[in-house]
Amino acid sequence: MQRFTCATRRLYSTKPPAVLPEAARIARTASTPLAVRLRRRKRFGPTAVGTSDSTPHGLTPTENARYRRLKVTQKLKVIDGEQITDAQWIERLNERRSRVRGFKTVERGGVEEKEVVGRRVYLPNIIIRLVRNNTPKGEPYNPYEATFRIPKSVTKTDMRSYLLAVYGVKTTYIRTDNYIAPAPSGRNPKRKAFKTYKRAVVGLVDPFYYPHRLEDMPTQEKEEREKWIETNFQIMANRAMRKYELLRLTKGQAKGWDMKEPMATKRSHILRLVAERREKREGLIANQVHKWQEMRKKGRTISLELARKIPSQSNVPVATN
Repeated sequence: MQRFTCATRRLYSTKPPAVLPEAARIARTASTPLAVRLRRRKRFGPTAVGTSDSTPHGLTPTENARYRRLKVTQKLKVIDGEQITDAQWIERLNERRSRVRGFKTVERGGVEEKEVVGRRVYLPNIIIRLVRNNTPKGEPYNPYEATFRIPKSVTKTDMRSYLLAVYGVKTTYIRTDNYIAPAPSGRNPKRKAFKTYKRAVVGLVDPFYYPHRLEDMPTQEKEEREKWIETNFQIMANRAMRKYELLRLTKGQAKGWDMKEPMATKRSHILRLVAERREKREGLIANQVHKWQEMRKKGRTISLELARKIPSQSNVPVATN
């Protein structure tokens, strides 16, 4: 893992565009750490939901304060006798942030060459999983953000380099936070490591729309999607087969035990089948009573021979407790 971190840290980082889209600025403002938001709110006042706190040229309040401080102290670069503007300053800052890292210049045979500092690592044993953004209820999904669950040893620089080198995804910012599993107690003396993970919220230059969940789809589109998933992956069929094999291995050895349909193995399914059979039996009785009432209205006599034509109860499934 350390070798992978050293190798990926040497890759290229991204260069954001000169002016970010408005939606990307809003995403950057919304994902600012809570302590920073509270500090900015105390100093500059609250920021309305769905708006950005950046300047027209894309400077955050921190970058803007830094630019004004350098301008007052006259530490900015001077071009044609004047200090550079905020747009020129942020462009130079982004170029410095996106500089090529992890390379050194070596001279071989009188020729200068670029050499990568680090070691190549093949098949690194890490898992980076893309998940849906945390979207509050009533707010639209933000396509200029992506959320990942990453190993705790992966840094922001590693994540930025990985996305660009492998997928060509350009990023503007990365926020990370660690989620620690609850501390062990007397009843649970061991901490569950799988519940501890690291989250990375990545700002995107180009929008990415996460595929809709089945719960968010219209009824017709949802049915088509479920049909396509079942046709290509046979999820329900595999689930039923696993259930059948589990019953066969666990209960199939009992004496006098007979395999039943998979839907009759849960209490809820058994109660449903009992209710259906009871409804069917009561329906047959109600139909026969209605026929007898019609015959009485017409003055016809109900004889034992007609009563014997009632469907045999043996054909009706009887529910047992």
